[in-house]
Amino acid sequence: MQVYRFLTADDDASFCHKVSEALSKGWELYGSPSYAFDQESGKMRCGQAVIKEVGDDFVYDRDVKLGAL
Repeated sequence: MQVYRFLTADDDASFCHKVSEALSKGWELYGSPSYAFDQESGKMRCGQAVIKEVGDDFVYDRDVKLGAL
């Protein structure tokens, strides 16, 4: 089974660190990154989907903290 996360952050080094940390924990990039203007904050925001293969014994629950996998 695969699990999916969508990582977001302001367009600064924090976004790169967030994605790099996920990759170091076994997550893989999924699709292209996105880039959009956040009208409320007045800043550009980045996004990247990532997926991770988990064991067949993994039972999905909405309360699971995907970042902890």
